[in-house]
Amino acid sequence: MLSVLVLSLLTAPLIHAQDNPTDEDAFFIRKIYDNTLTNSQCYDWLQYLTRRIGGRLAGSPQAAAAVEYTRQMLDTLGLDSVWLQPVMVPHWERGEPERVRIVNSMKMGSVDLNALALGNSVGTGPAGITAEVVELRSLDEVDSLGEQLRGKIAFFNQPMDPTELNTFAAYGKAAGQRVYGASRAARYGAVGALVRSLTTRLDDIPHTGSTVYDDQADPIPAIAISTNDAELLSRMLREEPVRVYMRNNSRMLGEALSYNVVGEIRGSEYPEEIILVGGHLDSWDVGTGAHDDGAGCVHAMEVLRQIRLMGYQPKRTIRCVLFMNEENGLRGGRAYWKWSNEQKEYHTAAIESDRGGFTPRGFTADGHDEVFTKKFKRVIEWIPLLAPYGLDFEKGGSGADISGLKSQKGLLFGFKPDSQRYFDYHHTPIDGPDVVNKRELELGAASMLSLVYLIDRYGLD
Repeated sequence: MLSVLVLSLLTAPLIHAQDNPTDEDAFFIRKIYDNTLTNSQCYDWLQYLTRRIGGRLAGSPQAAAAVEYTRQMLDTLGLDSVWLQPVMVPHWERGEPERVRIVNSMKMGSVDLNALALGNSVGTGPAGITAEVVELRSLDEVDSLGEQLRGKIAFFNQPMDPTELNTFAAYGKAAGQRVYGASRAARYGAVGALVRSLTTRLDDIPHTGSTVYDDQADPIPAIAISTNDAELLSRMLREEPVRVYMRNNSRMLGEALSYNVVGEIRGSEYPEEIILVGGHLDSWDVGTGAHDDGAGCVHAMEVLRQIRLMGYQPKRTIRCVLFMNEENGLRGGRAYWKWSNEQKEYHTAAIESDRGGFTPRGFTADGHDEVFTKKFKRVIEWIPLLAPYGLDFEKGGSGADISGLKSQKGLLFGFKPDSQRYFDYHHTPIDGPDVVNKRELELGAASMLSLVYLIDRYGLD
């Protein structure tokens, strides 16, 4: 971060001497913020998505309703084109409420734990599973324990690192146990998997999220438990053997037809250069997906709405893409990359918002090794214009749905809000509209539009 700020100071004196941002740009960005903070639609859109439609798991009726709603809303903005891109998605069903219960503790008796099946998990069958629990503190411990897991329930209990200031970095280090834990344990004969919820907070709220099965063993049921219950189970295991009963009747129903929702404003001078803004329209079923990722979708929609309201005619094509099935398959992103490459398109930039609707802090940036350094140097020349709004740039990462566009050799950005509270709500029943602040949400849309404006005006090449 410090190196970026130092570089911005070094480049600041050059701004007026080159084909770079001017006072006119500063005034226009101020206008973007003024207009978005006084006349935006994004919060109302989010209210409808979350309160009227609800959780939007891929393949569900709610996901279909969200596709039609957002298509209709984009169709009211006076865009040059709006269309649906077909995509086949996995259709997983959670089924009846899960149950996880400690059944044989000598000291505490039977105790029910707060639990949610992981996405894509198979079910236990109606009778459930009862087995002794073996605790693992990392995914790597699976191979070292090996046959000791046979006939047992593998309990993955690696906390998110609270010393990581970037909570997404902490999430990345701990998420492997949720994604791959059940499959790895199944190779050694485990009959089930329990996984500590991924949050820095100690509470009673379980967090779902995807698990991925491989073909090296039959899949076993995988269920997340709350952090408080993970702590309780771990304490009990230090004192005595513990047996747990787990039951869920989740199932995969095959594939279903769904859609990415796309709308664009055609560029007046360089229509072949595309600037994409987007988020993912699907969410988990247990909440209403307000931060993850209703916020990102309405951010992207608001960018196009404000462009039209302000009467700004972009030089480059500005495209909004609302991706389907990021949560448990990434089918929408993959379908879009494939189609875009077949059309021989060029995305000069793509900006994904998938980190919630909290106060904006800037953008992460990623790109093909051959072009990244040159293009990123261009971007950091804009820091003096964006710093008054609390925005900066840092290298590293963009977004899952746009990651496959790297081969087109444009620049990929991830919108970066404050991350400290995001994992309190991520993949939970409490990710609802009441935890999204209207002003913070609007600031996010203004931040994204400001970057779109600068890329559109000056390009990256």
